[in-house]
Amino acid sequence: MFTGIIQAVGRIRSMERRGEDVRLRVETAALPMQDTRRGDSIAVNGVCLTAVVLDDASFEADVSNETLERTSLGQLGSGSRVNLEKALTPSTPLGGHLVSGHVDGMGEVIERCQDGRSWRFAFRVPDRLARYIAEKGSICIDGVSLTVNGVNGASFDVNIVPHTMDATIINGYRVGTQVNLEVDVIARYLERLMLGEAAAAPDAGGITRDFLTRHGYRAD
Repeated sequence: MFTGIIQAVGRIRSMERRGEDVRLRVETAALPMQDTRRGDSIAVNGVCLTAVVLDDASFEADVSNETLERTSLGQLGSGSRVNLEKALTPSTPLGGHLVSGHVDGMGEVIERCQDGRSWRFAFRVPDRLARYIAEKGSICIDGVSLTVNGVNGASFDVNIVPHTMDATIINGYRVGTQVNLEVDVIARYLERLMLGEAAAAPDAGGITRDFLTRHGYRAD
């Protein structure tokens, strides 16, 4: 688990193709590595990876084909800047929200504009994820814990304060940038719980208007 508070911005040193998978080597920059051990989890742009080779300034991790397809890691190359966070411990301050490092899908920047001393970014999300994103709820973007300002169909916007712009890769976002999204874990499990026994059906989907109607919901 993670907090969504980025600890350092590192860089991709190399991406070595190994069959269908990739061995990623990441320069850790200011991320303290002295207490990190082989097998520990490190979030790279919000993706939980397992460190398999370590030194004082970098680590290596294997990235599966599933992760390459579901996240933006496959779009990175040597020199790409990445957000880094080590897994939380019982003594870690929970400054953001609980983040699992399991990316739900990718979004796209559709607007960037200055808003006072902050910046406002709008993102388009896959339709299947829109129902999990709520005004003033939590969202994780490339590993950064953020509060949703507002939602409009399959898009939402957030405000980025100067510190977050300086301490993460968000400063490099432009219209069209692809980002990793992780929705609030509570929303995911709440939907599954509401399905009840229907969740065991092979074709069980999410909570739909038809599902609610069949279980007594009336819009009026």
